[in-house]
Formats: sequence, C-alpha cells, structure tokens
Amino acid sequence: MIYNIDSIVWLLYNIYFYMILVYILMSWVPNARDSFIGELLGKLVEPFLAPFRRFIPPIMGMIDISPIVALLVLQLAASGLISILHYIIG
Repeated sequence: MIYNIDSIVWLLYNIYFYMILVYILMSWVPNARDSFIGELLGKLVEPFLAPFRRFIPPIMGMIDISPIVALLVLQLAASGLISILHYIIG
C-alpha cells in the first residue's frame, strides 16, 4: 500500500515540477504567458513561486533564480512527505 502512495506523491510532484518548468520557459517566448495555457499555468504556479520571488531578488537585475530554489523546496517537500508516510505506515 505504501508503494501506491509513493507513486502518487511522485506523480503529483512530477506534474507540478513540469508545470513550473514550462511556465519558466514560457517567459523566454514573447506573449506566451498571455495565451490560455500561460494564464492557466500562471494561476496554478504563481501562488507557489510568489513567496520565493518576494525573498530572493533577481541577480544583476535580470536573472531570477527563485524558481530554482522553489523547485528544490518542492523536491524536499515531496521526499519529506514520503519519508513521513513510510514512518507512519511502517
């Protein structure tokens, strides 16, 4: 049973990881975030990225490393959740 929960947590992690990655890459394409998919991803991803952007300023005024930190935190949260589930369930 724990392996099913593991796979669900990792599946959700991977989906959200790639949503963030696509959203970041869309910033390199002009007007990509103005499309339906860009707006949808923005509504799903920005609430997670906003706290990191608030505390981590862009480097040299242009390079935003806050999504990298956010992805690391997301991975740590997924790994921690799986560890806690292993401890609770056995």
